[in-house]
Amino acid sequence: MIVDLNGKKGLVIGIANKDSIAYGCAKKFREAGAGLAVTYLNEKAKPFVEPLANELAAELFMPCNVMVAEDLEKVFSQIEQEFGKLDFLLHSIAFAPKEDLHSEVYKSSKDGFMSAMDVSCYSMIEMTRLALPLMKDGGSILTMSYYGSEKVIRDYNLMGIAKAALESTVRYLAAELGQFGVRVNAISPGPIMTRAASGIKGFDQLISNTLQVAPLRDPVSIDGVGNLAAFLAADSGREITGQVVLIDGGYSIIG
Repeated sequence: MIVDLNGKKGLVIGIANKDSIAYGCAKKFREAGAGLAVTYLNEKAKPFVEPLANELAAELFMPCNVMVAEDLEKVFSQIEQEFGKLDFLLHSIAFAPKEDLHSEVYKSSKDGFMSAMDVSCYSMIEMTRLALPLMKDGGSILTMSYYGSEKVIRDYNLMGIAKAALESTVRYLAAELGQFGVRVNAISPGPIMTRAASGIKGFDQLISNTLQVAPLRDPVSIDGVGNLAAFLAADSGREITGQVVLIDGGYSIIG
């Protein structure tokens, strides 16, 4: 197998339902042989995530709201107790208050901007700090971005700024953590209809426009993203770090 995660332990943060990109990734991690820890946001989300965690045979299933510092600390403490190590981490969460996401950037509130940056970007830094002591033999840290980080995408607004910060964070973390054998990369899929994406105005039209332009003309799937994530998490991706890896059917090459 090119992608082999047998004996590896991973943490997946960001599964909300069966359409989540994080779920597509978790499926591929599991198919490659990894043992998984899976989190859910809160009690309201738990009924949607728990059946998926069971399907994945997740060895740990824990609540985690990254805006509550104690939640993250508890997650990594439990991983240390149960696994004794961590080989890879998937950060697949983003958030901006609806009123700020739906307004022009110059109209965004300070609180909305800070919330978007906290959940979408800083939470990855915090996870990295907690994961590093557990990555004793090196590891892979992955996050999810979008092309709206580098080009203006209509109605992506504040989230484009947060994703740009996230991608810069990936590069700086990769430079710092390479000495420990830890790789840090972002995956940037084309538009996929997830619960989070449904909060963006005109997202259906965005998907339609993308498919008209992208050379492959096929929508990106959560399974396709999962295949790439598994490759990067495994030893197959051991020479790749600090990158934003696009999986968009070629959309981004078209002028």
